[in-house]
Amino acid sequence: MILRAVCYNWMDMPFDQPEENLVAPELQETERGFDAALRPKTLEEFIGQPRLKENLSIFLEAAKGRGEACEHVLLYGPPGLGKTSLAHVIANEMQTAIKVTSGPSLERVGDLAAILTNLEQGDILFIDEIHRMNRTIEEVLYPAMEDYALDIVIGKGPSARILRLDLKRFTIIGATTRLSLLSAPLRDRFGATHHLDFYEDDEMRRILSRSARLLDVATDEESLALIARRSRRTPRVGNRLLKRVRDYAQVKADGIMNPSVVENALQSLEIDSLGLDECDRRILKTLIEKFQGGPVGLATLAASVAEEVETLEEVIEPFLLRECLIARTPRGRVATDSAYRHLGFTPLQRQGILTDVSPT
Repeated sequence: MILRAVCYNWMDMPFDQPEENLVAPELQETERGFDAALRPKTLEEFIGQPRLKENLSIFLEAAKGRGEACEHVLLYGPPGLGKTSLAHVIANEMQTAIKVTSGPSLERVGDLAAILTNLEQGDILFIDEIHRMNRTIEEVLYPAMEDYALDIVIGKGPSARILRLDLKRFTIIGATTRLSLLSAPLRDRFGATHHLDFYEDDEMRRILSRSARLLDVATDEESLALIARRSRRTPRVGNRLLKRVRDYAQVKADGIMNPSVVENALQSLEIDSLGLDECDRRILKTLIEKFQGGPVGLATLAASVAEEVETLEEVIEPFLLRECLIARTPRGRVATDSAYRHLGFTPLQRQGILTDVSPT
């Protein structure tokens, strides 16, 4: 018994927990409640994505005017930009209930059948990471989305028969970061497909201003602008940095959050002026110092910095590409002149490789 208690205490020690990556756009388990508390409730509260909001407002208003459930909606884009928040906004605008699940959690046909048969008229089923859904589940979903019916096979062999269950008219909202991994038949069954893009600095500042009010954080616009510029144009990252700066101000500055305190807090977190963290800078330095700026293959670069290829391609690289710090070429990844200058290196003169690019 004593040995078991010692083992439990050792397993619960703080140094055994993984370190939080502040600029990773994925939702972390420890901030689920925090993220939900800051979620907008209506399209009017949702900041940014103006074209998407305009098209979505017409789409929802037309469905409400006809007294129907809205068509199925597919949301895609990098993580942390508000796909889950937008799904809850749609449910609030339609004044209906929303059930939340994810592609990997739907392992058996029975799981999907249980969810669909319990949906009421007009309810919304939100499927996060829909590109990771099992193919068998996907095929069962086709008639459910198109005909609002569920085909279940009962028995095996020659005695097997198909039982069709009628479903109430519902709406599926799918969210994915990898649109290309969705099969064409599944994509075609969505009546509306919307792309969420990175946010501008002013939009990020307004998002952080709203979050500061909800968190009862006393600050000023200049401080919020500093955080916004280093938030990688991603609301989830911005809210995470706001929370960490608030903690720093509470402990180190008597709760006063001004530009000087924000600057010191972000320096202590090793977040530089472009929002790059130590991992981002290590990748760029490796590309410049070990490979003379490239080109270098993604697998080779990932092995050199001890990162998984998927992490590099899906989590780290999109922002570096957006900020024009690296470029993709047929021969591999290349560090741009902007990356050289940002890290204090002198850009190389290279023939036939585009390296002098600027953010659009």
